[in-house]
Amino acid sequence: MDTPYGSAPLPIWERPEPQPRAAPVPLSRAKIADVAMRIADERGLDGLSIRKIAKELGVGPMRLYDYVTNRSELLDLMVDAVYARIAEVEPDADWRATVMGIATRTREVALDHEWFVDLLGARPHLGPHALAAGEATAAALDSALGAPGIDDLQLTVGALNAFIAGALRREVTERRTARSTGTDISAWQSAHGPYLARMLATGSYPTIARLVVEAPHLDPADTFHHNLTTVLDGLTGAPRP
Repeated sequence: MDTPYGSAPLPIWERPEPQPRAAPVPLSRAKIADVAMRIADERGLDGLSIRKIAKELGVGPMRLYDYVTNRSELLDLMVDAVYARIAEVEPDADWRATVMGIATRTREVALDHEWFVDLLGARPHLGPHALAAGEATAAALDSALGAPGIDDLQLTVGALNAFIAGALRREVTERRTARSTGTDISAWQSAHGPYLARMLATGSYPTIARLVVEAPHLDPADTFHHNLTTVLDGLTGAPRP
């Protein structure tokens, strides 16, 4: 198929859907993505396959290849379906409210679909909803920085995205570990508390001791909000060298 880009096929976002068929089961890319997301929610990305999706839909696996040519395109559809929820955040006149709203929604959907964090930063997300969320974030930061050079804006957007991806990976990893080991935070603290107390009593770790004893212990949502605020303050308010 000839395209404006030579012989490369068009991205899935620009290819028309196959003509719908009533039998045996009507399909669409949205329906396929919805089933794929449900399987990934239950079994993770390692438990996801075209064959399993087809079985859930009650069709033969080969029929799905009319809609997605490979697993990579399937993941693209799933990721952009998640971004559709993020893109629902309405841009605010206040740039900070916009960025905080998008980041907070990103955390919410990542906790609903933990596999999403495994795909953050893996490659650019170019679906229409991902682009909409990215545009809103970049425009808000552009406003905050006061018409910066494009290099400054690029670095600021990159730093924010890196924080969000890192924070979400850590939180999701902790949740997965707690599930796999069957322990909760209170049980972990009971098991490791005596050891930590002995180590801190040596006096070799005074700063860590202050953090353990004096620092407030925030829940994950409050921690995310606090750290995000700190990052935004640093990215947009710190004096430039």
